[in-house]
Amino acid sequence: MKWFLSFLTPFFLFSQSGVEIATLLDQKLAPKDLSNKAKMILTNSKGKSRTSEMVSKSLNRNEKQMIWFLEPRDDRGVSFLKVEHENGEDEMRMWLPAFKRVRRISAKKKGDSFMGSDLTFEDLSNRDLTHNNYKRLDDDMFDKVECFVLETLPKKEAQSSYSRHVSWIDKKTFNLLKEISYDKRGVLEKDKRFEYELIKSFFILKRVLVNNTIKQHSTEIIFTDIQVDMGTKSDLFHEKNLRRLPKE
Repeated sequence: MKWFLSFLTPFFLFSQSGVEIATLLDQKLAPKDLSNKAKMILTNSKGKSRTSEMVSKSLNRNEKQMIWFLEPRDDRGVSFLKVEHENGEDEMRMWLPAFKRVRRISAKKKGDSFMGSDLTFEDLSNRDLTHNNYKRLDDDMFDKVECFVLETLPKKEAQSSYSRHVSWIDKKTFNLLKEISYDKRGVLEKDKRFEYELIKSFFILKRVLVNNTIKQHSTEIIFTDIQVDMGTKSDLFHEKNLRRLPKE
């Protein structure tokens, strides 16, 4: 089915259902591997900010990912590994050099904040199509772009910390432009915005802004030095490499 869907374009999707739109979004053209540098800026309700610098490498649509923190000095050496499995629980681990130990992130902890940001470990994972229900809402404009609007309702097996998401998806590029997420009580929790850069025919994220409307806190991530299809090997994504900072 994946090979067939890759030939479809948004111009012929006027009658597509929610699950079909979600499937096409999931199968959007992507590089085999991706690497970048990033700045993550956290801003609290008083306007005070803290900036972290990271290096990231990922493989197969972010199914495998490593993130190493370089700055600030207190966080240098902290690293994160994620390996998603089609059948079975995803692996998530963090190396905490100050404690000289690896922290394993269980499914019950996926709702925890990632390094004090407004992103959780769950937000760093791809959504399993079979673990959610989808509903197509009325099409809408966002930032002068015609969009599909998709409602995502996590099933019990998703073990999600959210009750639902509403996403605005560019009809021409299938880029996710905006998403709002609601907590388990049904209260609006996060407003997320996404910007992209075209690299070698791939639309690659260059900026993410997450506003936590409950905590009055925001997280901005700016990606630079983006490289695609550089031949990153699968054996990089192993716990032993959490302790090894990449060459800058």
